[in-house]
Amino acid sequence: MLAVMFAAFIIQIAFRYLFNFPIGWTSELTVVMWLWLVLWGSALVLGEKEEIRFDLVYSAVGRRARIAMAIVFSVSIVLLYGASLAASYAYVSFMKVEKSSYLKIRMDWLYSIYLIFLVAVILRYVWLLWQLLRGRDPEAADLTKVSSGL
Repeated sequence: MLAVMFAAFIIQIAFRYLFNFPIGWTSELTVVMWLWLVLWGSALVLGEKEEIRFDLVYSAVGRRARIAMAIVFSVSIVLLYGASLAASYAYVSFMKVEKSSYLKIRMDWLYSIYLIFLVAVILRYVWLLWQLLRGRDPEAADLTKVSSGL
């Protein structure tokens, strides 16, 4: 998806500045690829430890507090995302009447990645909640191994 985004970006620059002929489909393709890349990656590629957290607070507390925090967070995610699932499905289904401006792709197909994202995250946190209720200790973050470069 990154390669498609990069290729569309280069094509857009070439047509705009070399041929003086701006094209719109490249911009639309880039937005669609970015949407799919972010949601696909969040749903199916990122692991639990790679998600954004307040590691300073989470790592500063003991084992029981970490389990309690993780349980509260997992239940919140499952309930909130679960509550939005029916409305999200209705909206994505409704979008079948619309098509993208340049590529003429049905919007329900483009936005279907959000439903995949919702279901994947709900399942991930149901599994995490099950593990937490069985006593699995969520490890404190090792602050010496932070890889963000900050």
